[in-house]
Amino acid sequence: QVQLVESGGGLAQPGGSLTLSCAASGIVFAIYHMGWYRQAPGKERELVATISRGGITNYADSVKGRFTISRDNAKSTVYLQMNSLTPEDTAVYYCKADARAIYWGQGTQVTVSS
Repeated sequence: QVQLVESGGGLAQPGGSLTLSCAASGIVFAIYHMGWYRQAPGKERELVATISRGGITNYADSVKGRFTISRDNAKSTVYLQMNSLTPEDTAVYYCKADARAIYWGQGTQVTVSS
């Protein structure tokens, strides 16, 4: 059974930082392209950042220079380091695994508010 379990969400102040983790099980993690997406209330889900199985990264313009995606294949985990958070970053953040099939995590809430 494939599982992607996100953690690390919560409440942060503007200008603060959070680190999200997504632990995968049931897949050969190293062959999967991994990504973080987010969905704010009333909006469609959007790409935040991706990291290929070879470690190539891609970011949405809105998070470039503030967010960093990374992966640890030994731990079957992908991370999203989020710095300089703004209220516009408030959303449910989802982890995605993409290779032979596509899998999504259940999401973790990130709220940026003073």
